[in-house]
Amino acid sequence: MTIAARFDLKLDAEDKDLLARAASLMGTTMAGFVRSAAKEKAQTLLEQESRVALSKRDFLAFNTAINGAFAPNVALQEAINAAAKVKRA
Repeated sequence: MTIAARFDLKLDAEDKDLLARAASLMGTTMAGFVRSAAKEKAQTLLEQESRVALSKRDFLAFNTAINGAFAPNVALQEAINAAAKVKRA
């Protein structure tokens, strides 16, 4: 069972009239209209924020980096060597 949470919203008369007219056109209540519109906007925003957009140049650099041959830097190679020594001991 879903527990309903309350959300109060104060509007000026002009905004309330606008929302009431739009809700009427959609055949729903004002609360239903606002809930639906707010949820749709929130989902759109969250979807946009979860994507990473790269320029073509940056995408090519990223693609080359993840698909290219791996070569550890000096510090990583030393850590690999030290771990191998510990494992053999």
